Amino acid sequence: MKVVGKIIYQIYKWIIFIPVFAIASIVFSLGAALFAVLVSPAAGSMSGVMWAKTVAFFTPMRVKVSGKENIKKGRSYVIVANHQSAYDIFALYGFLGIDFRWIMKKELRHAFFIGPASAKVGHIFIDRSSPKAAFDSINEAKEKLVNGTSVVIFPEGTRSGSNTVRRFKSGAFKMAEELELPILPVTIKDTHKVYGGGIFNVHPGKVHLTINPCIDTSKYKGDIHGLMADTKEALIAPIKEYN
Repeated sequence: MKVVGKIIYQIYKWIIFIPVFAIASIVFSLGAALFAVLVSPAAGSMSGVMWAKTVAFFTPMRVKVSGKENIKKGRSYVIVANHQSAYDIFALYGFLGIDFRWIMKKELRHAFFIGPASAKVGHIFIDRSSPKAAFDSINEAKEKLVNGTSVVIFPEGTRSGSNTVRRFKSGAFKMAEELELPILPVTIKDTHKVYGGGIFNVHPGKVHLTINPCIDTSKYKGDIHGLMADTKEALIAPIKEYN
């Protein structure tokens, strides 16, 4: 029966899921840009939320969210999450329930449909070519991260492809200190089982997001390594609990 189920899903994936994914990506990208210009960046961001929910529904990917009580309404955060798979984007965007902006490489600004729409919505493009360029990006972020708008960063810098949390890079934590914002650690579990990389290597599955208590960065002045260690410990704990 498992073999038959896999065959049926492969047929479904190519006939239904992939066309829906392609059409949804184009439609919601255009919608994001349009709403961002005509209404507000937050309205444009909602188009991204609907895109993520649509992709999750047709995958299908079920997402359980724990710890929503750790979010304080109207407060901005630097959201730090572990990075397992490209499907982390759909899990966070569709189900975290926070208005946030992504940190993106400047090269993505010109990506087909997604890049221009992201620019209109107000996602933050980081130029790593020089310290001055990176500093200018942080100043740009300060203007956008107010009144409950947060930013998401994956401090591992690359996808782990597992429930293992890899070594952190310091950029996210330096940014949190520069922006004087608390860190909200969000643990992602099992997205790597839904999408394993490659061309549409997608499988139905369940994903768990855990919103951990926020970390006050003002208590770590001059101790970036301590901040990184405590954040990593917070991210790992839910993975150990549910294994």
